[in-house]
Amino acid sequence: MISNKFALSRFGRSLSFQSCFPEAKSADAKSPEDNDTRISIKCSYNELYNEDNISPHEVDREISPASHSGKLSVPAVPPEITDLYPSISDSQNSNPGVQVLQIDSNLATVRQVGGSGTHVSLNQSTRQIDPGYPLMSESTDFEAADSFTNFPLATVPYSGGISGEIKGSGRRTYVVLYLAALKGDWEMAEDFLEFNPLALRARITRNSETALHIAAGARHTRFVEELVKLMKPEDLALQNKVGNTALCFAAASGIRQIAEVMVNKSKTLPSIRGSRGALPLYMAALLGHRDMVLYLYSVTEKEIMTEEDRIGLLIATITANLFDVALNIIQQHPELATARDGNGDTALHVLARKPSAFLSGNQLTVWQRCLYSFPGFKVMCDKKLMHTQAVELVKRLWDQVLLLDDSKIGELIRTPSRLLFTAAELGIVEFITVLIRSYPDLLWKVDDQSRSIFHVAVAHRQEKIFNLIYEIGALKDLIAAYKDENNVNMLHLAGKLAPSNRLKTDSGAALQLRRELQWFKEVEKIVQPLYTEMKDSEGRTPHILFTEEHKALMREGEKWMKDTASSCMVVATLIATVMFAAAFTVPGGNDNDTGRPILLSEMSFMVFAISDALALFSSATSLLIFLSILTSRYAEEDFLDSLPRKLILGLATLFISIATMMTSFCATLFIVLDGKLSWVAIPMVVVACIPATLFALLQFPLFVDMVSHAYRSGMIFRPKNHLLY
Repeated sequence: MISNKFALSRFGRSLSFQSCFPEAKSADAKSPEDNDTRISIKCSYNELYNEDNISPHEVDREISPASHSGKLSVPAVPPEITDLYPSISDSQNSNPGVQVLQIDSNLATVRQVGGSGTHVSLNQSTRQIDPGYPLMSESTDFEAADSFTNFPLATVPYSGGISGEIKGSGRRTYVVLYLAALKGDWEMAEDFLEFNPLALRARITRNSETALHIAAGARHTRFVEELVKLMKPEDLALQNKVGNTALCFAAASGIRQIAEVMVNKSKTLPSIRGSRGALPLYMAALLGHRDMVLYLYSVTEKEIMTEEDRIGLLIATITANLFDVALNIIQQHPELATARDGNGDTALHVLARKPSAFLSGNQLTVWQRCLYSFPGFKVMCDKKLMHTQAVELVKRLWDQVLLLDDSKIGELIRTPSRLLFTAAELGIVEFITVLIRSYPDLLWKVDDQSRSIFHVAVAHRQEKIFNLIYEIGALKDLIAAYKDENNVNMLHLAGKLAPSNRLKTDSGAALQLRRELQWFKEVEKIVQPLYTEMKDSEGRTPHILFTEEHKALMREGEKWMKDTASSCMVVATLIATVMFAAAFTVPGGNDNDTGRPILLSEMSFMVFAISDALALFSSATSLLIFLSILTSRYAEEDFLDSLPRKLILGLATLFISIATMMTSFCATLFIVLDGKLSWVAIPMVVVACIPATLFALLQFPLFVDMVSHAYRSGMIFRPKNHLLY
């Protein structure tokens, strides 16, 4: 048993899941021969029967590594098997020096496996041949070759680390127990343990795991329950090669019932440290198993937990989004708010790097934003609860930090990373507002390049952080005047190309360029007029820098806009052509005397005429709009308003032309059928709606983005709600 004095800090850095379970990595590092689980065994009759004096019923003993002659020793064939299969005794009589087994292939699985050359093959179904002897495989076929017995004993399906256990000389006896634990087949394991009682605590794998380790890791609750009933409390404390108990495997599995069964048997089990001194509680937290963490936290002795254990647990719960557990830990141990883990991080540093834990760090779709505002949707409610808990955790942590003096507060937020600027870079506005509301001096903090959080927000295109500058009044003019050692001001930062992850928030290069132009224009409004012409260390003004940085994006935007317009123009041309022809070939024909349509008084004809005219006019309008897009000069300013508005109008009119064209088609069918086959009307109307609906669905994301850019750009900056005060 590992002593409880070995805490996490003993290893200097925070532990990962791979650190706690190095056996998970070792399964990947196999030698090529580990992939081959088919091994054959050849041994003489004397070695089968005489070496090591193994009794036929001593199946719980491990196989002797080798005989004096270098051949492996296996149990002798019992007389009851010889009685069932006389061919065995016949072969013995024919050659008294050699034991040749000739057993039919309809036997059940052999559990006793021996020899370095064992051919292992385990079938699904097994049956008992004799109460006192192991089972035989259904696929068993024994072949005599060169005075040796050559027989495959079992077929083991390949499973990573299993092959290593089969090759190990001492663990071959427990192959079937290993597989039974892996599959959760308690009946097979129970039958095996009846004749191998010592196998309960035997090391059956290369990493010295017991059957309980395997079953717990494989999440077989019933298997664990039955196995624990047969075990002593001290058996549950057995550790594998790296020090992990079966409870460590249960903690990683996340099945609370399995852990409860073990802990009810051995109360001290949660306090036994595993690999690298980690508690099972910490391992469960690493994998984010909330129920398991809550249970193990309640049964782990608090006296054995060091401060390093607690801060490690706090960091692990935050990383796994278990903010309710983290709040509980902070409430009980508020001093952990300023404690650092093995990497030097505090809980606030970890939260500053988790944008997914906050609403502002999530890119919600239109529908998700709508569902987020209404209760009743579990997925969104859970997400909203997580965001609320994360903000509350930041408040609790920051309240404890404020109890320190200014020098210590400055050191905490500065090392090992500047958490304020990390949060600004990732756009976590809730995190920053919580800190600034109670410590306004943070507004004046700058990073190593003399940049404020607003400069960082501009560089990384985080509009929610940048909008806070409008809430500080005239102070914004002072902060916007900051420039670094290369004479780069805030407008230069807006002139640089945005990070790729921020560009991808908009669909299409044209809209990406438009967003860049919006940022440049907005920052230009708040900097001093002198700064618009200020040159950096390379002699570039913000406008020149913007043009240089966005050359490639402009080319892509022009190509994207032209390709979109060309494709849509083809469709508009076809619709206009068809609708123009349909206007002069009306259904029902014309009166020869007057030239008027014969069915002019019919309602269906009026629907046809109106829809045909609308389709023709809208398609012609769409055609002209897309033509104007193709002939545009594509200057930078065109991407800001002109081109997006034209594309929106072109897509809208094209959709109208498609919808009215299908309406005209349906009206024509009604006229042609003239009341006959009226049952066809409804299906035809439904089918006619498909093209228009399909076009709307396919172009809806693009259309929404275009409308958002063109008509909601004023809402991106200068929001009405105030977050700081």
